[in-house]
Parts: sequence; structure tokens; C-alpha cells
Amino acid sequence: MVSKVQPKKAIIEVLKKHPEGLTLQKIAKLTGMNRLTATKYVHELIGEGRIYQRGVGMAKLCYLKERFVQLVKQEEVIEKLRKKLK
Repeated sequence: MVSKVQPKKAIIEVLKKHPEGLTLQKIAKLTGMNRLTATKYVHELIGEGRIYQRGVGMAKLCYLKERFVQLVKQEEVIEKLRKKLK
């Protein structure tokens, strides 16, 4: 269970452990927060520029912004290498 004082810190810690991204529902479950409470804090973290959220099909996945930027850069490098190999 998360202390009421540090819900944002709890969300960030959970996302650090899951660089593949998590849904709001999964974040709530892993932090022990109510889904609506977790959603509130996730949106605050998005506003602060600390979390990025993207749609994947019907789901919205949340990532730590620094991790998401690393993933995008890796995907860009892989794509450039694929083009060179063709």
C-alpha cells in the first residue's frame, strides 16, 4: 500500500521496474491505489513532463519519459540499420 504522501514517487518506482510500459489499471494495482487516484497522479506526472502516455490499440501505456525517449532512439537506429541492409 502506498502512503498518501508519496503517490507520485510510487508510480515512478513502478514504471522504473516496468520499462515496457503499463496501463493505468496495472499502475493502480501495483501501487495499491484506487484506479481513479492513480489516474489523477499519472496525469499530474504527464503535465510535469515526467511520464509519457501513448495509445497502443485500445490501451494507453505509460512510460517514464526518459525511458520512452531511449526506446524511440533505439527503434530509430534499428530502422536505419534495416534500411542500410536492404
